[in-house]
Amino acid sequence: MSKPTVYLGTDHAGFELKENIKAFLKSKGYKVKDLGNWTYEELDDYPDFIRPVAKKVAASPKTGVGIIFGGSGQGEAIAANRVRGARAAVYYGGPLDIVTLSREHNNANILSLGARFMTPAHARKVVLLWLRTKFTDEARHMRRIRKIEG
Repeated sequence: MSKPTVYLGTDHAGFELKENIKAFLKSKGYKVKDLGNWTYEELDDYPDFIRPVAKKVAASPKTGVGIIFGGSGQGEAIAANRVRGARAAVYYGGPLDIVTLSREHNNANILSLGARFMTPAHARKVVLLWLRTKFTDEARHMRRIRKIEG
């Protein structure tokens, strides 16, 4: 199976981490589409960059995933989850099982990272784990996702 296209988006709080992860993903052979912000802008608004990622991911469910960045990742996930077909899971530290289960059980197609709470090295580990983890396709999980999608 080929690697998915990874769409990235961030505001100022996650800008540095996004740039780090973008270079890392490219070095691992991933096709990366950076949807901004492309420069550090202290007064930018995360929905301006997160919603385009969610829309791209929702439009390409078999070939695209998203990684979004913010201070905590919370607001970014909320913004992404407003787009039908986007399923953003937040991670800002703690057990890595959270990352694995977001894919295995919830088929999360967007990972929202809290840049203020993790080092670039930890974020790289998390991103690879998330990208390599697959949805289990178990009937109970599929049923629940259908209910979310309405």
